[in-house]
Amino acid sequence: MDYSEKVEAYYREEHHFKKGIKILRSLALKANAQEFFKWQAPVYGVEGKNVFWIARFKKHFGIGFFNGVFLSDSKNVLINAQKDKTMAMRHWHFKSEEEIDENGVFAYIAESLENQRKGLTLIPKKKVPIKVVVPDLLKDALSKSTIANVAFKKLSPYNKKEYSQYIANAKQEKTKLSRLEKIFPMIINGKGLNDMYK
Repeated sequence: MDYSEKVEAYYREEHHFKKGIKILRSLALKANAQEFFKWQAPVYGVEGKNVFWIARFKKHFGIGFFNGVFLSDSKNVLINAQKDKTMAMRHWHFKSEEEIDENGVFAYIAESLENQRKGLTLIPKKKVPIKVVVPDLLKDALSKSTIANVAFKKLSPYNKKEYSQYIANAKQEKTKLSRLEKIFPMIINGKGLNDMYK
């Protein structure tokens, strides 16, 4: 089944928001958006680039804009469904087809396509690599145990940093040594310092 058949099947499928998503589709096609099928839903774009998608859920249906952060949102309807995770994506939800302001939705679609043509996309910030400073005491202990050394190298940078800070932050030598004794079996078993709390 090619993408066009999948799109047609999506819109034909019985669903309580069937009529609503068909209205959104007609607006997307009226704006001359290219139609694809990705991530189990119809996706629309321009010049082969993903711009927005149409989806239905249990309690709502709607349109999602991949770079919705650039939309003027004159109607103040766009939401960020995952505030701490999503930077650019914005959604417009509907609970019935009567809620669809066709002229308004068409304007948002047209603006999103135009923004894509202009190249307005939010570039994700590169994560700053975690800097790990392994304290000498831990370094020396690892150098004396091949098994622990190999296991430590396999840990994520985050876990390496946790172990290093755990040793480095102890004020007394006695505490550092007792902490080292505690974490060595955990390192060998490939566990993070706080895995039991996650």
